[in-house]
Amino acid sequence: MGATSAGGKSTQPNATAAPVEQSRLGFLFAPVDVASLVVFRICFALVMLWHVGSYLTKGYIEYSYIAPRYHFTFFGFGWVRPWPDDGMILHYYAMGVLAVMILVGLCYRLSMVLFFLAFTYTFLLEKTYYQNHYYLICLISFLMIFLPTNRALSLDALLWPDLRSNVTPLWTVWLLRLQIGIPYTYGAIAKLNSDWLHGQPVRSWLSTRGDLPLIGPYVGEDWLVYFIAHGGLLYDLLVVPMLLWKRTRVLAYVLTLAFHLPNSALWEIGVFPWFMIGATTIFFSPGWPRSIWRIPGGPRVKKLEPAPRLSFLQRATVAFWGTYVALQLLIPFRHYLYPGNVSWTEEGHLFAWHMMLREKVCGLRFYARDPKTGSHWEVDPFEHLNYRQFSRIGKDADLMLQFSHYLSRQLGTPGEKDIEIRAIDLVSLNVRKPQLLFDPQINLVTLERTLMPKKWIYPLTEPLRKEKWEVPFEDWEKAILMEGPFGRSGEADRTDPASLGTQSLKPPKQTGTEPGSPSG
Repeated sequence: MGATSAGGKSTQPNATAAPVEQSRLGFLFAPVDVASLVVFRICFALVMLWHVGSYLTKGYIEYSYIAPRYHFTFFGFGWVRPWPDDGMILHYYAMGVLAVMILVGLCYRLSMVLFFLAFTYTFLLEKTYYQNHYYLICLISFLMIFLPTNRALSLDALLWPDLRSNVTPLWTVWLLRLQIGIPYTYGAIAKLNSDWLHGQPVRSWLSTRGDLPLIGPYVGEDWLVYFIAHGGLLYDLLVVPMLLWKRTRVLAYVLTLAFHLPNSALWEIGVFPWFMIGATTIFFSPGWPRSIWRIPGGPRVKKLEPAPRLSFLQRATVAFWGTYVALQLLIPFRHYLYPGNVSWTEEGHLFAWHMMLREKVCGLRFYARDPKTGSHWEVDPFEHLNYRQFSRIGKDADLMLQFSHYLSRQLGTPGEKDIEIRAIDLVSLNVRKPQLLFDPQINLVTLERTLMPKKWIYPLTEPLRKEKWEVPFEDWEKAILMEGPFGRSGEADRTDPASLGTQSLKPPKQTGTEPGSPSG
């Protein structure tokens, strides 16, 4: 028999229910205001409309996907091919329709899935058009499939009232914050290299921009070079911590505007600055838009309530996104698995947020040889590639390998012995004196394309220079005193009757990692 108090109430120890067990990760599922996600959706859709519109109106689709006879692919995605005829134009129109549907929040989940697939498809079509912000858009569009950004200010919420909500789990906001913060942080880490700290390639790029207002007269001054180079490094390094701390958040966003707006004018990098200006607002309080205008859906959330023990679905959510985050944190470091300077070898350079770190100028010539007859001739790459493609291939041994195998197939006869392909590839990295990327005697067709280190790439031996190596392109071979694949400076090729008579060197315009995007 249990004891009772004077008032007759039971005093047994088990009279009160045991407290519910709390999960250490329960805070991830606490409700927060959905308003910032809604604004993120609108900003994303508007920027994507701009991107699609520029491709449709400026001839980029014809230039990039229809006119070229050959397209360079990412490893493992050789099966991805452009739509035939006018299919690519229709593809971009469809992307525009999907962007509008995302903007107004109509059939949002389906629209987001289709947009992710459509944009990623265009991304995979051509490796030479790789841009870090295109990769980021692929990742963001994938994340947005799973985020409830249509719970308010959307046609979905209007048509299906049960969908309406003014809250979202906290993890949805933090997932976007992490994804937006990674390019900043890893961009800063990548800039911690000798070339960048010594002002290259910023000095080289600025030297061609004397026409700029205000700073034009000073583009040759060291103080401006180091201000831009070191200022960009400090911004990338500090902006995420400053955005996360409430006291410095507004200042960080002002610096974001001061960073991205000049970059848009200086480097012509397309939609990236505008996308980041909109996307960085995700670091503000989840309910920040309500101080500007009210998003329908209910009162602002003021208090976060921790969730009890996680359900199976919640644990699966944590495991899935935990794996995703781990991959995003590890993949940018994969270039350490390869020997040599990543800006020279390009091995591990992509998908690592190495933004605007190198300028490569190349002198490039291709040769073919028929092993049956012994005849050899110079090949004109412009019969197969557009200028954008050609301006990239000499910088990347993987692209050289792809193109060489393609040339061998095109020039040869099915069933016959492969046509041999050799190349002179002189590369100047960040205004260094040019040097060979690999031995011009190598028959590139004999090399297999793999993810393993390319031991046939020559190591970078030329030291960094403050001033450009000013020898004209046409004199590079003579100045370097190199041997061509069939004699010094390729002299035998110029007297060969089968020679195409092309210009001895066809160097691309001076470009870095990011400037010169077709989306600019």
